[in-house]
Amino acid sequence: MAEAFIIDAVRTPRSIGKLGKGALSHLHPQHVAATVLRAIRDRNGIDTADVDDVIWGTSAQMGLQGGDMGRMAALDAGYDVRASGVTLDRFCGSGLTATNLAAAQIMAGMEDLVVAGGTEMMSHVMSYGQSLREAGVPSVGGLGTGNLRLQAKHPQSNQGVAADAIAAMEGITREQLDAFGAESQRRAGIAIKEGRFARSTVPVVDDDGAVILDHEEYPRPDTTAEQLAQLKPAFAAFLDMPSRADGPTFRQLINQTYPDLAITPLHHAGTSSGVVDGAAALLLASADYAQRHGLTPRARVVATANMGDCPTLMLNGPVPAARKVLAKAGLRVEDIDVFEVNEAFAVVTEKFIRDLGINRAKLNPNGGAIALGHPIGATGAVLIGTALDELERTGGRYGLITMCAAGGMAPAIIIERV
Repeated sequence: MAEAFIIDAVRTPRSIGKLGKGALSHLHPQHVAATVLRAIRDRNGIDTADVDDVIWGTSAQMGLQGGDMGRMAALDAGYDVRASGVTLDRFCGSGLTATNLAAAQIMAGMEDLVVAGGTEMMSHVMSYGQSLREAGVPSVGGLGTGNLRLQAKHPQSNQGVAADAIAAMEGITREQLDAFGAESQRRAGIAIKEGRFARSTVPVVDDDGAVILDHEEYPRPDTTAEQLAQLKPAFAAFLDMPSRADGPTFRQLINQTYPDLAITPLHHAGTSSGVVDGAAALLLASADYAQRHGLTPRARVVATANMGDCPTLMLNGPVPAARKVLAKAGLRVEDIDVFEVNEAFAVVTEKFIRDLGINRAKLNPNGGAIALGHPIGATGAVLIGTALDELERTGGRYGLITMCAAGGMAPAIIIERV
């Protein structure tokens, strides 16, 4: 089997995902995607006619985010028309899955140069969804997209309610969650101050070259656990809210599968992933192509994996996904120098640390989505780049990246610094 190498990784700063508030919120999503596609081309001097495919992750493929962003953004970025493009959706795992598929194509010998990544403009997603509701358009979104037969087989609730349900099931306390949220902010603050994101972060500019955003907008590094303890649980209102007109509540959906589970609301804005806009891209190449074109690899893809898990709790996939990808790589938990696990909710990472017996210092050492935000379709590609930067900073060898995805899934990848 051929080897797939990561040549480079870039990402935009993340802006607040609220229309009119975030610096990027007025931009077309393809503009933000094209930013990282141009950067990956220009930084590495590639001939885009050689790009076999652009594999892109975008979860909410609606409105301005519809229409195969991978292809359209590549054209917008000035790529040769021979560079094809495709856009996929594995919910939060879209950007990671895009990278895994790019690696698989190269390892199979079918392609030599692939750009992978993703974009999510949460400001647009929220605004577009609100406009549909105001127009009285029946929602076609949500888990299961209104398929009542599916809901009867696999009840799927609100994700925040699911996070609180997992905390109740696992005995993870509000104090532990708040401590994790504060630590994410602290670590992100240190990383930003020390310029740890500088190599991979590229500014977003307008058509005249003026800088629109060149720094992370979302973090609040001075946040303390004591401050977080004062916040009201964000998902208490959802517990007994009908999931649809005349339908079961979100609590009842979980209790259909776990009838004896008593759910106490715990998570809030300080222990949940931030709503942001952003994009990220990675350049992957075969060994032969890299050598012939003078590209210096930064990492090797060791193994990839996918794992399904309970759709009702939906957030518990990372632990079995990590075990699966470790087995495929022939590695142990102790061999991994950096874990990047998306902080969808603090309970996800707390459970990951506990179940796998991980040294906390190795997991999200530069903070995570609680502090920096979660641009859904882009996050997986962001985390791979973040892990690679950290391996290079510390001299580590292996990084494992995984994340929960709606529907009860988790993709995973292990990379090796070279």
